[in-house]
Amino acid sequence: MANERSWQILRVSENELPLLRELLICFGRAFDELDTYTARPPSDDYLIRLLAKPDFYTVVALADNKVVAGLAAYQLEKFEQQRSEIYIYDLAVDEGYRRQGIATELIVFLKELGKSVGVYEVFVQADYVDEPAVALYTSLGMREEVLHFSMAVE
Repeated sequence: MANERSWQILRVSENELPLLRELLICFGRAFDELDTYTARPPSDDYLIRLLAKPDFYTVVALADNKVVAGLAAYQLEKFEQQRSEIYIYDLAVDEGYRRQGIATELIVFLKELGKSVGVYEVFVQADYVDEPAVALYTSLGMREEVLHFSMAVE
């Protein structure tokens, strides 16, 4: 288990592809969906292009040069006003590093990145049954009750 503040937080660039690949494994383990995150990995070219986009954010926590947590987020340009917001798509912390403030630090770091480019809000979704996530996000922002619908594209 890590000691308090034994990690560093950084945004992954297109020159740090192995960190994104490690994050995919971290997500797979944390969500108990290893096949979803590792069975059909995107090509290096695909991921490098994604990491190069200014509106895609991959932020990781490194401990002993290993990815122990991270998030993936997208900046969305709005149409009703000239502004944008960031949507956290995935956020996970390796089991051995939980309850040490890493998730909070990841979000604070992301908010600072957003602030530097004029983002007005960061938002995230959580399942009702994911009590740790609900508690974390409640401590950092205003809770809204919404419904989420997934629509397959055939």
